[in-house]
Amino acid sequence: MAEVKEPKVLAQNRKASHDYFIEDTIECGIVLTGTEIKSIRQGRANLKDSFARVQHGEVFLHNMHISPYEQGNRFNVDPTRTRKLLLHRSQINKLIGQTREKGYSLVPLKLYVKNGFCKVLIGLAKGKKKYDKRQDIAKKDAAREIARAFREKQKY
Repeated sequence: MAEVKEPKVLAQNRKASHDYFIEDTIECGIVLTGTEIKSIRQGRANLKDSFARVQHGEVFLHNMHISPYEQGNRFNVDPTRTRKLLLHRSQINKLIGQTREKGYSLVPLKLYVKNGFCKVLIGLAKGKKKYDKRQDIAKKDAAREIARAFREKQKY
């Protein structure tokens, strides 16, 4: 039986889970040039301020930064250019309906290589308010304190 390899995560948007409630996720392909994929495989991509948007029946990823490939010379492209995401028509139609609701947006969560192809995990996200963020921080602190107490208890 063939082994199922875990996809190698090359870039992650950690701030997304802090700033948004992620309600749904979709895996999609991305259109890249040759030097871009080489740079991504070196781990030189950044999803920090990026977002996805549906335009004219297609989904595009904006503001994702991919550093120019060092040996790419004239084949390098603009690091923050808009890149097309590859989805099925039914998935795009579903996203159009969901993003029309007030407060919802599409946020890239992870960039990884799966079976030799670069994939982006985008999430349907709703923005958090300041008090929501404070509650999340308080929960994390409480969990950390509990874990610390258990570790100290096991020492004795």
